Amino acid sequence: MTPVQKAIWFIESHYFSDIGLDEIATAGGVSRFHMSRAFAAATGYSVMGYIRARRLTDAAHALAKGAPDILAIALDAGYGSHEAFTRAFRSQFGQTPEEVRANGTVPQFECVEHLKMDETFVENLAPSRFVDGTPLLIAGLSERYTSETSHGIPALWQRFGPHFGSVPSQKNHVGYGVCYNFDDDSFEYIAGVEVSDFSSLTSEYSRLRIPPQRYAVFATTDHISMIRRITHTVWSKWLPTSGHQAADGPNFELYPESFDPATGNGGYELWIPIRG
Repeated sequence: MTPVQKAIWFIESHYFSDIGLDEIATAGGVSRFHMSRAFAAATGYSVMGYIRARRLTDAAHALAKGAPDILAIALDAGYGSHEAFTRAFRSQFGQTPEEVRANGTVPQFECVEHLKMDETFVENLAPSRFVDGTPLLIAGLSERYTSETSHGIPALWQRFGPHFGSVPSQKNHVGYGVCYNFDDDSFEYIAGVEVSDFSSLTSEYSRLRIPPQRYAVFATTDHISMIRRITHTVWSKWLPTSGHQAADGPNFELYPESFDPATGNGGYELWIPIRG
């Protein structure tokens, strides 16, 4: 079993208990940082977002069957008040708990049932190379995402496209897509370029300093649509058996000059921070 498969088994056995990312990572045999990235790459959910969605789905089924005490359902789902439960419930299902109970049905599209993830790995993953990365100054446009909203990242690149090549102090024509500032549910992503300094940047640009770090680097000529499967393969197959451990720091995609954003062809690299 992969670390993510172990984590899903643990979650499905304990998700109505008070469990957190540390316990889930331990069950998977990896660090919390590794688990956070691997789970998102494999499933499209953050760990804690998946747990909340599972609890709310079970709560919705109970309400649709006529459960009389909404507060008791809320407490079982991990919410301290009727109001907090209603906000989360409406956010997921578009209806209040009272409406679902009155209708006797659950909006099926918004349900998150026991996860059956795509376990398909990339079979021809290129051998990694190891790089002692130097400090980087990245400037670009950034947004905060959850695993569930990360489908919006291509739109961020579209917004950044007109700036590419004209960012003040831009050093080259290499693109960087950097994931950083992780918490249990979300991360920041910057679509940008390397710059020599930040002094001439206008306020529209986000700024990120990446310190020196050792990386495992995976280069591919596959189409950009393969990036999720490749990332899943790296985090869930290669890393657990590599003898290396992920470092808690930014990881990024590097898009060389050969990459064509219009077609998604031209190749790219994944840079994964590792310890030692």
